[in-house]
Amino acid sequence: MSHSKEIISYMNRLGSEAKEASSVLAQASIEQRNASLDFIAEAIELNRDKILSTNQKDLELAKQKSIGSALIDRLELNDNRIDSMISGLKIVSDLPDPVGEITDLDPTPSGIEVKKMRVPLGVVGIIYESRPNVTADAAALCLKSGNSCLLRGGSEAILSNKIIWSCLQEGLNKSGLPKECVQLVETTDREAVKTLLHLDEYLDVVIPRGGKGLVQLISDESRIPVIKHLDGICHVFIDKDADHQKAQDIAFNAKTYRYGICGAMETLLIHSEIANSLLPSLTKRFESEGVELRGCDKTLEISEMVAANEDDWSTEYLAPILSIKIVKDLHEAVHHIQKYGSKHTDSIVTEDQNKVDYFFKNVDSSSVMHNLPTCWADGFEYGLGAEVGISTDKIHARGPVGLEGLTSQKFIVKGNSNLRGV
Repeated sequence: MSHSKEIISYMNRLGSEAKEASSVLAQASIEQRNASLDFIAEAIELNRDKILSTNQKDLELAKQKSIGSALIDRLELNDNRIDSMISGLKIVSDLPDPVGEITDLDPTPSGIEVKKMRVPLGVVGIIYESRPNVTADAAALCLKSGNSCLLRGGSEAILSNKIIWSCLQEGLNKSGLPKECVQLVETTDREAVKTLLHLDEYLDVVIPRGGKGLVQLISDESRIPVIKHLDGICHVFIDKDADHQKAQDIAFNAKTYRYGICGAMETLLIHSEIANSLLPSLTKRFESEGVELRGCDKTLEISEMVAANEDDWSTEYLAPILSIKIVKDLHEAVHHIQKYGSKHTDSIVTEDQNKVDYFFKNVDSSSVMHNLPTCWADGFEYGLGAEVGISTDKIHARGPVGLEGLTSQKFIVKGNSNLRGV
């Protein structure tokens, strides 16, 4: 499928079918939507070995193409990650139904009754790289929130995505919902992405999950509203009033939990008054894990490492590389985050509640943390069941996008022949 006309025709068919299916799904009962998730979880469990062996083929092909280690990490499936997919489906199934939820507003002076009802967005397009688990996670959230979805994974994960999608189709079929509720773009032709971004007749929102280049391309090209984040430049600031053991453990976990996730710490900020006592042992700990350290001039006076340059402060490494800067106080730390951060996730380590309050109020990120590693920025860990991405936008959805982020609200207005005067 290499000709543009064929791609356009194919993508328009998928979009049309997804839109038609969204009307059926929006009217489906919560019992039917939950049943589809339970059946999908069963199908993934039954096909576990097939999913793992298929994923191995994707991994082998990716390594032959010398794909970077961060993408390889995201691409790999193992028993734990399949367990997470299954548990994510079950958790989403158990969550309260967001569709139809009514919010009462204050009484109006005129006496009319105004409320808000939560409703599905309609058709959600999701474009993602590497992570095949997104195929199940995104579908689960879309189905639960009454949205059909059009999924376009990366070419490096096409075999894994197809086998997981077959499980989705099986679950939908068993629940009696149209299989078109979840569409997978089966071609790896890049023309399909461009066409998808122009399907504003069918799609209501697009969510990209991938590197900065992919997200920027989609933002520039799309005729459809985009929920996005460009970078995950996450910071941990260790204050002078931090517990040293907590600080070491938090900083280490924030970087080394997984290098390829957008919530990984990329810059460590340390208060100047504790740098001499904290940095040497922390440096050794990072180096023992194979993390390359890049430090500011003050950092280099305490520990031996590569000198950081201006670009390091605004780089999302997604790799075992960490930049370190010594700051004079909380205000300088916040200023640094405001200047170089990506409004994703930032954390303060301190035992001083006043400083926590200041940090929370002045750091303008989608997640702001206290005494926690930034890698906790995750929809599953926030109790959302799963997520379709982490938004650093300020409109509609912000932070991990779960069920609520995949819905909108409409006004419900009631009266009793209330006539508006001139």
